[in-house]
Amino acid sequence: MLLDVGTLLMSNGASTGRVRTTVNRIAEALGYEAELLITSRSLMLTVTEENGSDYTSSVRRTPAHGVNFKLVSGISRMSWRVIEENLTVEQINEDIIRLTSLPHYPRLVVLTLVALAGASFCRLFGGEGFEMIIAFIATFFGLFIRQEAIKKRFNPYIAVVFASFSASMISGLSVKFGFGTNPEYALATSVLFLIPGVPFINSLTDLMDGNTLNGIVRGVNGLIIAFAIALGLMFAMQIYGI
Repeated sequence: MLLDVGTLLMSNGASTGRVRTTVNRIAEALGYEAELLITSRSLMLTVTEENGSDYTSSVRRTPAHGVNFKLVSGISRMSWRVIEENLTVEQINEDIIRLTSLPHYPRLVVLTLVALAGASFCRLFGGEGFEMIIAFIATFFGLFIRQEAIKKRFNPYIAVVFASFSASMISGLSVKFGFGTNPEYALATSVLFLIPGVPFINSLTDLMDGNTLNGIVRGVNGLIIAFAIALGLMFAMQIYGI
């Protein structure tokens, strides 16, 4: 159960320190001591009874990392309920099943709101109405392409290249043919939805907490994603000659 909690947190955007704190909190509330080794791809856990008479060790592979803060906050709240309400292991497992079965936002809602965010970035950069529309359309279809690529089990970095290239090809049309007042703003902001904010934030948090290895791994992961974004944008600019 503790490994389930740890892997769910690690694979849904929690920092290494938060994973360790939450697992230790639940273990102590149940009368055990937990020693946790956390890497980017696996968790090793040793659980010892408080009197030290018995211990169990186990390893669990961490699934591909994503972002689901609803799940992270739900598990965090549940860990405090373990202390306050003396939840049993069975009750905790039931809560984990409930949290993991919570529905995601509808795909069209996600696409639309992320596209609105792209249009808003365009406005912040100085774009006007036409550029915002172009940024909206480019972001919408760029995210759609990324989702489809991940669904077809492409490498996540290649999926980012596809998404960046698709968004840049759409927004680059306005630059190529001179549509709008400042079409370059739409091109520059159409790929911002791919920026790896969570990996970079977690990388900094891990480094500050002393989790150096995980901090470096997450930082390098963020840099590779940034390189993939630049690669897709470069391909589109080379095709249009801009």
